[in-house]
Amino acid sequence: MDYSGKRISGDSTAESTKKITSDNATAEIAKNHILDVAAEKITGNQIWEDTTKESLKKLSVSAPDQKIYERVLKNWDAIAKPLDGLGRFETLTAQIGAILGTDQLDLSRKAVVIMCADNGIVAEGVSQSGQEVTTAVVRQMAKGASSVGKMAALIGVETISTDIGMSETERIPGVLDRKIRCGTNNFRIEPAMTESEAVRAIGTGIGMVSECKQKGYRILATGEMGIGNTTTSSAVAAALLSCDAGEMTGRGAGLDDERLLHKKKVIAEAIKKYGLYGAEPLRILHTVGGLDIAGLAGVCMGGALFHIPIVLDGVISMTAALLAEKLLSGTAAYLIASHRGKEPAVEKLTDALGLQPVIDAGMALGEGTGAVMMLSLLDLALSVYQGKTSFSEIAVKPYERYGK
Repeated sequence: MDYSGKRISGDSTAESTKKITSDNATAEIAKNHILDVAAEKITGNQIWEDTTKESLKKLSVSAPDQKIYERVLKNWDAIAKPLDGLGRFETLTAQIGAILGTDQLDLSRKAVVIMCADNGIVAEGVSQSGQEVTTAVVRQMAKGASSVGKMAALIGVETISTDIGMSETERIPGVLDRKIRCGTNNFRIEPAMTESEAVRAIGTGIGMVSECKQKGYRILATGEMGIGNTTTSSAVAAALLSCDAGEMTGRGAGLDDERLLHKKKVIAEAIKKYGLYGAEPLRILHTVGGLDIAGLAGVCMGGALFHIPIVLDGVISMTAALLAEKLLSGTAAYLIASHRGKEPAVEKLTDALGLQPVIDAGMALGEGTGAVMMLSLLDLALSVYQGKTSFSEIAVKPYERYGK
């Protein structure tokens, strides 16, 4: 199924080998770990946090429902408006319907999952700010006072701020504790984390989607907070795509020319030091990545496994999405790119994923703000779809598609 924004027809559902699929994922992972209690008695997160590299390799996903996709498009054509009048919002809502398995689209329960983590690479002066800013912003998130919190509250989106790897050792009220470790290592000196820590963070993200589905959420957005994460995402993206670090690295929160050159140098040296071009995705992640990227990769994979649409934010989320697609082929069909951010890696990432961002406003705020903004636009489009004003109601002859 092609989700580039064009109308399509025909059945493109691929046959998958019998691995761990979206239908049997929780039970199979539990079996794989030889847990002592029945799978149905274990919450999704308990199972997925205990996942391993081997169990991740056994995962597979089925394609979204092509028949539902076409049915949603047919429903759009029956609404009193010009054909394709809402452009890509018609195909995007068709994608959402195909993922959810219904043409009765209800996105009233939605949330933004914000992965918060610190990055040891900030010790190399690649950011204007220190790790204390991560903690300060997350405290505001917990109160609903950060940028994403204010936007989310206005349109009825719940925020799930998650500590997956902050340096702060005290628990912050209102922040979900899923800490893997207190920040990563400085990857200029040593790998950012162990492979098992990266896998646990991915499993945490998958488990959170499982929990959200059980609680009735119909769509999730991604967000993050962590000083230094444009450095980690640029490094991971450059290695995954075998691109020069210089063309994938931007100013982040606002570096001057001198520090931008330094940032590019740090990333390029690390990729060369560890031999990351052509390396397997997990090695790239645990060597130069961040726990927020790992957790968000898990969220993307969880969307594919549990058939929940995932709306991506900016470059960090998109890097996580490409990592997820590399680890679990077919994940990209469950993703929606919200906006074309300012970081230079965005263009190559969306091309690699086959995604087309909707909003082009030069945004670079992070936190999930672009993804939340996209949720509001989807709500507006669905107000037309759900209203279903027919041509007969306004006494107008329906439009016809040429060539049909």
